[in-house]
Amino acid sequence: MPADQLSPLQLAVMEVLWDREEATVADVHAALDRDLAVTTVGTILARLAKQGVVVHRKEGRVLVYRAAVTRRSVRRSMTGSLLDSLFGGDPAALVSHLLREDELSATDLDRLRARLDALEAASDPEDDPADDADDDPSTPTGATDV
Repeated sequence: MPADQLSPLQLAVMEVLWDREEATVADVHAALDRDLAVTTVGTILARLAKQGVVVHRKEGRVLVYRAAVTRRSVRRSMTGSLLDSLFGGDPAALVSHLLREDELSATDLDRLRARLDALEAASDPEDDPADDADDDPSTPTGATDV
């Protein structure tokens, strides 16, 4: 399963790793605060490792996991997949849907306007600093934008 097809539970596990940088199965289990067996969390991490989304190192008898992909790359991948599958690859259709369905609050609209203004003012729209605004600045070394 590529990073654009992570389940909600896999995303929750990734959020723990992005926030903590490194974590054991027990650490992730405790952070999730869900009614899951520790072995279930271990299985999820093992599957994510097999997919290349996380990597691990051995510390004594315990595996310590960290994200191998950035939060930004997963967001980009999952958003692109959603955009393609539901809106035919048309970003304007997605934004129109959000506006039509009252999915955006006044605060959201203000933030969106500010980002659009910043993009228009920037010479290179690919370098929008707002795109990184909610990324963890301490992304572990080795995590990649896929």
